[in-house]
Amino acid sequence: MTMRFVMIGGFLGAGKTTTIGRLAALYQKQGLKVGIVTNDQASDLVDTHTLRNQGFDVGEVAGACFCCHFNELTATTAKLSEEHYPDIIIAEPVGSCTDLVATVVQPLKHLHQDQFEVAPYGVILKPSHGRRILKGEANAGFSPKAAYIFEKQLEEADFLILNRIDELSESQIEEFETLLAQKHPNIPVIKISAKTGEGIQQLIDQIDLQGEFGNRILELDYDIYAEGEAELGWLNCSLHVNSDQPFDLDTLLLDIIERMRIRLEQTNAETAHLKTIGVGDAAHAVANLISSDTPAQVSLASNRQLTNADVIVNARVAIAPEELTDVVHNCVRQAINKIDATVDFGETQSFRPGRPVPTHRYERG
Repeated sequence: MTMRFVMIGGFLGAGKTTTIGRLAALYQKQGLKVGIVTNDQASDLVDTHTLRNQGFDVGEVAGACFCCHFNELTATTAKLSEEHYPDIIIAEPVGSCTDLVATVVQPLKHLHQDQFEVAPYGVILKPSHGRRILKGEANAGFSPKAAYIFEKQLEEADFLILNRIDELSESQIEEFETLLAQKHPNIPVIKISAKTGEGIQQLIDQIDLQGEFGNRILELDYDIYAEGEAELGWLNCSLHVNSDQPFDLDTLLLDIIERMRIRLEQTNAETAHLKTIGVGDAAHAVANLISSDTPAQVSLASNRQLTNADVIVNARVAIAPEELTDVVHNCVRQAINKIDATVDFGETQSFRPGRPVPTHRYERG
């Protein structure tokens, strides 16, 4: 029996995790069992914790992208299959990765066709950076090399997903549709709000299409790709907060993000994505920031007062990793001091992603 393999790509902060959570919940309502595989260059992912806290069966491929850890991807899906018997696997690749059709979709179709039925590959368009990059603006937020990755992600998609339509006006949505029609006239566009659920059924209808998909193999300059990824500082940090008096978990997470936003803005460092998750006493909450020119927000509220919590910070910013570590640690301490609490830092991983070295790469379908 084969499993349906659904991969949802998109740039850092595009809304992949929220979209996947919506998809998984809707599939479950249809009576289907769902397994999810998250992916990151480091371990201890906010995404994994967030999805598990929503009750989903989640496996994790950490330490490199799916393309570079292809065998771990198939091993992780096999374990999910043995333990939970899913009908559908939903995979969330690293947000700074591209060339996934040649290095993940094609190998699955050729080497594991007895295990997987591969769905059309959808890529989420991130409006905040997307508008600037698609319009070719000089101040797109990232260097041309990082913008190159963003554009290549769209180019290899079977269909595109315009997310956050609840935050866009009609004229802004029309502008995106026009830009995408000019840049990618043969790629269909689905409009959704992962936050509200609008358009998720249309997304499932697109994913469920049968036919010959996953064949848009890129012409890709791996030097530009590697240099674009390496411009991003990558940080995962775990810590424990303890206080004699109850504190509001949602407010704390948002305060950490907001302090980081201000500090990074002062150094003119473009944010790709900041996320914090707090967990404690059956409560969990998430706050995030998806670009330097958008407000920080609580994307999943706990509405809880706690005296202790475990917190994870994920940061992806165009800044040196050493500077990013200083920013995160200082902002956390300031936020913790504000609520008269103490903080114990656990592991902090901070680095620049290495050059992608795919396990497999197919030159044609």
